[in-house]
Amino acid sequence: MNAAPDHARRPSTGVALAALTLGALLVPGTPASAASATSDAPGGPGSVVTGAGADYSLAASNRAGVRIAAEEGVHGGPSARSVAAGQTWGHDVSGHQGPVDWKAASGMGARFVYAKATEGTGYLNPHFDQQYGGARASGMVRGAYHFARPDVGPGGPQADYFVDHGGGWSADGNTLPGALDVEYNPYSEDKCYGLDPAAMTAWIKDFSDTYQRRTGRAPTIYTSTSWWQLCTGGSTSFGSTNPLWLARYAPEIGPLPAGWPTHSIWQFAAEGTLPGDQNYFNGSFDQLGTLARG
Repeated sequence: MNAAPDHARRPSTGVALAALTLGALLVPGTPASAASATSDAPGGPGSVVTGAGADYSLAASNRAGVRIAAEEGVHGGPSARSVAAGQTWGHDVSGHQGPVDWKAASGMGARFVYAKATEGTGYLNPHFDQQYGGARASGMVRGAYHFARPDVGPGGPQADYFVDHGGGWSADGNTLPGALDVEYNPYSEDKCYGLDPAAMTAWIKDFSDTYQRRTGRAPTIYTSTSWWQLCTGGSTSFGSTNPLWLARYAPEIGPLPAGWPTHSIWQFAAEGTLPGDQNYFNGSFDQLGTLARG
């Protein structure tokens, strides 16, 4: 089983002072351009490794749901009925947010977060340590996610890269299973990264199987129902094994992707009170702990 340390083989980014800026809780003194800075050491935080012609030019700004609003629209916020008692509020962040004021986020009621760790096999979020470790220090349950790049290589090596750079899991009750963010291709008009449904399903399985072999847990899958139908042909292969983190910006979560009887997390907005994207866990905080413990 691969543990998920708060400082996962990365130089510490430090924890800066807190500030509330434009509705997002960010630490001052870190320019927005910092997320795109490169490291002198290949594979270091913020580095862009473009071997075999891979394009990582958007990696610093890519996040869970980067194309959801553009492709599927925004149809309103959650209705009172859809967020009845028992839902648990949280969010997700990436390098795009920079360092986060975790004390303030926790104080406003956030109970969990996913932080982007990696993209493909050539990008590391330079703010991951501060985001992942800071969230835990503030009392939140936290997890890491990987932005899938089926266009740059197989799923298995990407899962290894993810686990090796912060995406592991431990049964401490505070660490969510790592998440695979598989969604619309932000690099081209080809929404499915050049793969047909059978090949995409096989790619996701390769990632999932490798992650489970490395950590003992199946990864959470982040996606949208429309993308899943388009790019996997409505595969039912993962609904009984992988927790579902679903993106839909509407009053109701709507139909789920084929194979899943229920969802674990609903990403319902790309912005809001908390830094980054807004989410609800489909259950109580105790049930969130059960998901974390496995």
